[in-house]
Order: sequence, then C-alpha cells, then structure tokens
Amino acid sequence: MVESTWRHAVVAGALCLGAAMQQVQGAQDAASAYPTRPVRMIVPFAPGGASDHVARIIQQRMVELLGQQVVIENRAGAAGNIGVEVSARANPDGYTFLLGNVGTMAINPNMFPAFPVKVLRDLAPVTQVVDVPGSLVAHPSLPVKTTKDLVAYLKANPGKLNYGTPGSGSANRLETEMFQIMTGTKMVHVPYKGGAGPAMTGLLAGEVQVAFVTFSSSLNFAKQNRIRMLGVIAPERVPAMPDVPTMREQGFPSMTVGSWQGVFVPKATPQPVVERLLAVSQETMKNADVVKRLGDAGINVVLSESPAAFGKFWETENQRFGKVIKDANIQTE
Repeated sequence: MVESTWRHAVVAGALCLGAAMQQVQGAQDAASAYPTRPVRMIVPFAPGGASDHVARIIQQRMVELLGQQVVIENRAGAAGNIGVEVSARANPDGYTFLLGNVGTMAINPNMFPAFPVKVLRDLAPVTQVVDVPGSLVAHPSLPVKTTKDLVAYLKANPGKLNYGTPGSGSANRLETEMFQIMTGTKMVHVPYKGGAGPAMTGLLAGEVQVAFVTFSSSLNFAKQNRIRMLGVIAPERVPAMPDVPTMREQGFPSMTVGSWQGVFVPKATPQPVVERLLAVSQETMKNADVVKRLGDAGINVVLSESPAAFGKFWETENQRFGKVIKDANIQTE
C-alpha cells in the first residue's frame, strides 16, 4: 500500500514536471517566433508633443526590423498616467510596449503616490532611446541676455515675474523649482492645460516671462527672436543653437538631463522578448535617417548599455525628482 502510494506520487510529480517543462518550452518557442502580429506602441500623450514626435520618427524603422506593423496608440490624460496604466495592465507578451518619459516614469510616481500602478513594480525597463534637451527661455521684453542676468533680475524683483509650465507636476515645473532652489529666487507659477504648446503660447504673449521648455518646442521661436534662449539642459551644447551655453557651463552641474524617453514593457514579459525589443530599439536608434531627423529637432539619441543599466538610471531619476518634490513642497493643483 505504501509502495503504491509512493509510485503514484512519483508519477504525479513527473507529470507536473513534464507539464511545467512544456509550458516553459512553449513560452520559449513563442518568444523565438516573436512577433507574429502587429505590435502596439503606447504613447501616453496627445499627438504633436515631443513623445509623439519621437514615436513617429522611429516607427517605420522598427516596422522594418520587427517585420510587423508597429501601431502608435496615443493614450493621453492624467499627466500621462492613463497610458502608463494601459501599458502596465497589458498582456506581458511583448505585443504592447510603452514609450515612457521622465514625467511618467520618474516624476508622476512621486507626485501621485496613490496611483494604483507602481511603475518600478509593474513595468520593466528595456532601454533609453533619446534625451530631449530642455531650454531656459525668456520673453524678449526682459532686460536679460544670460542666465546670470536673469538670476540678478529675479533677486532684484522677487515674486514679480511669472513662469509657465504644462502643469503642476510636469518636468518643466520641477526644473523651474530646482532652478529657484539653487539660485534663491522666487517666481509665480502659472500652469497651463494641454501640454507645452499652451505654455509656450503664454510666453509668446507675455502672460509669463520665463519658462523651462523642451528645446524642440522653443527652437524655431528662438531663431525668429520671438523668445530669448538663455541656456540648454543637456550634457553638451546643441548643434542647432551652438552659441547657447548649457546650464552646466553656467554653474548648474546637476541640470544636465532633459526629458529622457525609453522603452518599457509589462513586468512579466519573457526575457527573450525583452532582448528582441532591446536589439530592435537600439538598432533603430543607430539608423542614420532616424538620427538625422531627431537631430534636426534638437533631440539626442541616448542608448542604455543594458536593461539593468537603464533600470538603475530610472531608479536614480525617481529618487532625484522625489527629493525635489519634497524640498520644494510641491503638490498637485
């Protein structure tokens, strides 16, 4: 009787092990064949912004490399959180990936702690793809030509200037708060709804006098002398405006990273699929036409050494912006 029970247990164990091995083999086979149908790229913002611009430049090259259509799905709303939630709750099979940025992946987690999706827990990093430099710009009516001039003017006129942003929890808001903390200055915050476009319109109209905006949003207006670009947030000067110094050159060493963007997938996505997306993403960003089109808009290609390296950078960015939010006592409005 005991021997019979033991034999049944051995047989049951073998069957379970065999089933598990079949499941593993099935997952490996599916990953090796990936993709066999169209892939969805979630952009958590409306068409026309920097993220959408990057997505549409890289889309075609990714199609060529994957051998399947890459469908861009703009899921805007809630400061990008809607698109993040859609991505996190998607089937972790590689057929949905997120083009996340500093706002959705490093700022929002600190601004909206009650948001049910925890990005560091529910999503996995693949690779950074670009860094969109930021720019410090001013209305031409201000008697300033450099960042040093602006700081002096702000100290002489505390609380008298307005600065515009796309919202209370935006990267532009945090960049301005960092700048004020570092310089001991104070301006009045004017948040605009609808992204960087309305904030730039407010600056052009003189409703606000200062703003931190993406370089690509300010480039043409600066060339037309409708605004004055005082500095760029980037490791090096941007070729499209070579005479404008970086913020680091002007004494702000921590302001070197702009609005980075990267590829993320649901947490349980199989490793072979992650590696395939990594290879395709990095090969896409090395394409000469992609590099040129991004460069023409002042966008730099920045690739991660590995998903782990990107993950470490991502965690550091969460900590960095968490500190800024705490130090500046920033709350959603």
